[in-house]
Amino acid sequence: MRATQRRLAGVAVALLAATSCSGSPGPGPAPAPGSPSASASAARTVSPQESGRVVTTAYTTGYGYWDNTPPGSTVISNPVLHQSAGGTGTWADPVTIAVGHSISNGVDTLDFPAGTRMYIPNLEKYFIVEDACGDGATPQDIPCHNLSRAARRGATVWFDVWIGGSSSSNSDSRQCQSTLTGIHTVILDPSIRDYRVTPGDVLSGQACHANFGEIPAQQ
Repeated sequence: MRATQRRLAGVAVALLAATSCSGSPGPGPAPAPGSPSASASAARTVSPQESGRVVTTAYTTGYGYWDNTPPGSTVISNPVLHQSAGGTGTWADPVTIAVGHSISNGVDTLDFPAGTRMYIPNLEKYFIVEDACGDGATPQDIPCHNLSRAARRGATVWFDVWIGGSSSSNSDSRQCQSTLTGIHTVILDPSIRDYRVTPGDVLSGQACHANFGEIPAQQ
């Protein structure tokens, strides 16, 4: 089965959030003492304009080990740096991200070319497009290409980030997906290569490494 025909459990979580809430997403849970987001406040903040194109209206969701296709796998549709979903989040080893796509006359086109890099301050990681989000013969009619529901919250683009989760439960995976779902800032093709990074999977065990804020900072 093609990786693009992935079950969109994570997107289903996002759609539930989009239809049950109004306005901008609220702040995430306060970081625990000693967590990366609590201890790194001294890092120098950087204006996003110093880097690549900034999108402040990106709807971000997550998918992982338990809701990939097949379930319990790391298969991806458009490998570039990785042959399977992964990455540590550094510039040299960005994490896999999935984008919407469309099929016309048998040609499958990603919304952003495979290999496109980006940085998401809320997750403190660099990402790279290596997978497609949406299944069926007309993926352009559903998330992540179709923004009809996400646009209610002001979204202009949709990114589905790989969270990992092979060492986590399915319920922990869904909870993490819900935690990071919302409108967030994304820096496309960043020229700055030393933004602050919290390396590793977004989800590790029961820990969901998200909600670091929308302002990028350098290491």
